Amino acid sequence: MESKPKPRGYYDEAYPFIPTRSVKFWRKFVLWQLIRFVVINYKVMKIVAYGHS
Repeated sequence: MESKPKPRGYYDEAYPFIPTRSVKFWRKFVLWQLIRFVVINYKVMKIVAYGHS
């Protein structure tokens, strides 16, 4: 009989990264969130306008 490798359930690659200080800062920075909101809404509006023409 062939032995199959056992799955490893708990190893470092299975866990998410711990965010750095800069990542935490940019996630909380309201001005950056507002800029991203405007950019994403602009992209969505372009798609919607293109679909209705």
